[in-house]
Amino acid sequence: MNFILMSTGTASSPDLITDIETAEPALYRVLLLNDDYTPMDFVVYVLKNFFGHTDLAAQKIMLDVHKKGAGVCGVYSFEIAETKAALVNSFSKKNKHPLKCIIEEETD
Repeated sequence: MNFILMSTGTASSPDLITDIETAEPALYRVLLLNDDYTPMDFVVYVLKNFFGHTDLAAQKIMLDVHKKGAGVCGVYSFEIAETKAALVNSFSKKNKHPLKCIIEEETD
């Protein structure tokens, strides 16, 4: 970030001109990983309650997790993705399920 200070003739009121280049923040996918122990209805519950999916969308993502090994829950900024993954991992652990949630940077 470059700042150019322009004087207006008085030392107490300079004009500040900014030359700012901004980039779009990176986005991150939140993924649920398949395991052989977590019930499918628990996965659907997580998708609906932590990610706001409809029942139909949650069922589709749950089947992706089951058949493909992972399913995309959503795409968010880093802080939101990290928070959602941590909340899901904590919730799964408290409910004695090995379900894991990870994030990865969106490359598309």
